Amino acid sequence: MAAGKLSNIVYKVSGIAILLGSLIGGWVVMDYRQFVANPLPIAEPGYRHVIAPGAGLKHFADELYRAGVMPHPLYLRWMARFAGKSQSIKAGEYLFAPGITPRQLLEQVVAGAVIQHPFTIVEGWTFAQLLETLRQQDVIAQTLNGLNEDQIMERLGYAGQHPEGLFLPDTYHFPRGTSDVAFLQRAYQAQAARLAEEWERRDPGLPYQTPYQALIMASIVEKETALPEERAEIAGVFVRRLARGMRLQTDPTVIYGLGDRFDGNLRRRDLATDSPYNTYMHAGLPPTPIALPGLASIHAALHPAPGDAVYFVSRGDGSHQFSATLAAHNQAVRRYQIDTHHRSTAKSAGK
Repeated sequence: MAAGKLSNIVYKVSGIAILLGSLIGGWVVMDYRQFVANPLPIAEPGYRHVIAPGAGLKHFADELYRAGVMPHPLYLRWMARFAGKSQSIKAGEYLFAPGITPRQLLEQVVAGAVIQHPFTIVEGWTFAQLLETLRQQDVIAQTLNGLNEDQIMERLGYAGQHPEGLFLPDTYHFPRGTSDVAFLQRAYQAQAARLAEEWERRDPGLPYQTPYQALIMASIVEKETALPEERAEIAGVFVRRLARGMRLQTDPTVIYGLGDRFDGNLRRRDLATDSPYNTYMHAGLPPTPIALPGLASIHAALHPAPGDAVYFVSRGDGSHQFSATLAAHNQAVRRYQIDTHHRSTAKSAGK
């Protein structure tokens, strides 16, 4: 009798345990399903998180829990295990947006969809300006500090090349930790590809023997005007001067040759200072580009505007007056530079 009662009690307790287990299991399943489908508690503007190289899923989930954005780190691990992705998360810097669900978060880190940081190489920058600005980017891994231009080009894999003009102005996007070498190689390859494409479609009869000579011309065009509609006109003037054996006589090349000696004011004595870049003293193109030309200037150098102008002078408003004869050019100089300077001086004196 006592044995029967004990057996009955055990049976009832077992039944209660099974019932409780079923209830708890059902609750866990329901809670897990809600976890998978519901957005995580991430506020605007989102949550940034860096997954370190070698960090596992458990470490990642626990970090999110401590940050208050992952209420159930164990569920995240279950979800990854069920999907066969426990070992598939990628290191990097992530931005998890408000409204993201755990499933979407897992997909993001498995895909390696890290933050892409922008950096713009500005048209007309020199290579020195590019380097200076690039070195200020804390998301770039700096490996070239202390190296000169020759050493940098060797590190990039382009030993013996002068760096000026060889990097395409554009806005680039890249993940945190990208090296300066990788970034510059990408910009170099982009410039080389674009120049090759433009060279294949160039106008006939141009006075360039190589794509590099066209790049040199493009850099001069880049520095001579900021107006898109004038690029082809400027290129046309210089192409005609080359074809006629005239010196280019362009100030930006002289300024480039002066380097650090240029103080912002180009003087007559500077035009008489000899350097390979002084196109007032030397015929033909300078030996290298003088800046980083953009695609529009490369296109202009290879598709110059037709016409008869071989001179131009600044109007003082960013645009230029083009002339076909020296007499017309001298008249334009008097109108836009000498007379304007005198009027400006007289106005200042009368204040």
